[in-house]
Amino acid sequence: MLIEIPLALAASLFTASASIALRAAAAPAPGELRFSWRLVAFLLRRPLWFFGVLCMIAGFLFQVTALHYGELAVVQPVIASELIIVFAYLALRDRARVRTRDWVAAAGMAVSLGGFLYVANPSGGASTNAGLAQWLEAAGAVALASGVAVGLSVVRGRGRREPTPARKAAFLAISAAVTWGFVAAVVKELSVHIAQGPTAVLGNWSPYALLVSGAIGMFLVSNAFQAGPLAASQPYLTIVDPLVASLLGITIFGEHIRSGAVQLVAEAFLLAVLVGSVVLLSRSHIVQFDDSRARNPRRDPAGSRARAHDVRAEDPDRERGEAAGADKEPTCVEAGPSRSGPGQH
Repeated sequence: MLIEIPLALAASLFTASASIALRAAAAPAPGELRFSWRLVAFLLRRPLWFFGVLCMIAGFLFQVTALHYGELAVVQPVIASELIIVFAYLALRDRARVRTRDWVAAAGMAVSLGGFLYVANPSGGASTNAGLAQWLEAAGAVALASGVAVGLSVVRGRGRREPTPARKAAFLAISAAVTWGFVAAVVKELSVHIAQGPTAVLGNWSPYALLVSGAIGMFLVSNAFQAGPLAASQPYLTIVDPLVASLLGITIFGEHIRSGAVQLVAEAFLLAVLVGSVVLLSRSHIVQFDDSRARNPRRDPAGSRARAHDVRAEDPDRERGEAAGADKEPTCVEAGPSRSGPGQH
């Protein structure tokens, strides 16, 4: 067995675990914290968020190592299996909530993405041939695309309706994934200078761009996980990231994809399957269920208790006030019959 295959499987397992942990950490955050640095402060008080970050770092390291030994066309189809792992978790958590069509959609997305990258086989090009001006253009295009996705996450629908949690999560995930695609391109630029020693690394712009873009990507993905269901955000994180990275590889590093007649037909077909799977998943029961649960908290007593626990943990004074009120209320009820007879108030 090729060594890159088990490495890529380990990467997919860690990245899927990161998504699950980060979603669980960000979901209880109040809605008013969205796109506020107070959300970061909220997450820094949750150990599960740190576990998710560690899993994300581990997945990144395994992916880089896998790409060191193998080609993108071999590694990325395996990495895409993280989507299946996430849906396996959702099936265990919600049992009957994940239906056959959800599995078909998730598998279709993972297989079509992997198949597209395998057929296209991005390769060639120089390791670092782009000037600073070209990098700035790429950064501007990424920032524009990411900003448009963020804007679409808050656009109201017909009748001035608020966007659903699933829609918010999906567009914010697209914004985060576009940013992570840029991060992957910066990592490739940085990898060239690592072999030249610490002086070359610190004297290059790439490590500093990596810190900034990575922080922005983490902020965006945290907002995506806070905004809505994992089933709505994870597919776009899995798909858009490698597609953007491949596009940047073509435009910045001069890579090329197979463009023969047969390959172009196959690539178009796989992209059509990918789009169809996305549409199918967007209409799935599990996404709609999470949306209705978010709009009607009474139907989710467990989630309501979790949110109440988080609010009380953040405001001890409020918790003591509620406890005092709970102590007083039974006294009044019990005192009523003993002090007053029928008809008295």
